[in-house]
Amino acid sequence: MTARTQALGRYGEDAAARHLAAAGLDVLERNWRCRAGELDIVALDGDTLAVCEVKTRTEHGFQSPAEAVDAIKSARLAELAERWLAERWSGPPPPGGVRIDLVCVVHGARGAARVSHLPGAVG
Repeated sequence: MTARTQALGRYGEDAAARHLAAAGLDVLERNWRCRAGELDIVALDGDTLAVCEVKTRTEHGFQSPAEAVDAIKSARLAELAERWLAERWSGPPPPGGVRIDLVCVVHGARGAARVSHLPGAVG
């Protein structure tokens, strides 16, 4: 991964976290890692645990952010969500359950990023 790609990813995750917080979600953790992979953002949306995959693209990219999550990535996210719950959540499971969201960030040449939060879009 190039430094430019890493910077774009950090930019997108920062924009996504701000967007989610502004929408009323409580961001619990960012960039949680284990041997199996990484969760970008884990947040509470009321009584539902939202595991958020952030996909960032430039305005002139060849693929939209939403197209970047395939069945393999979806399965990995579900596995990572289970691991996060086992390792980081204390007490009974969240009353509202767990959902896997997609947060799409498009970085334009000018102005603020365009952020779309798609609850439950993965899975």
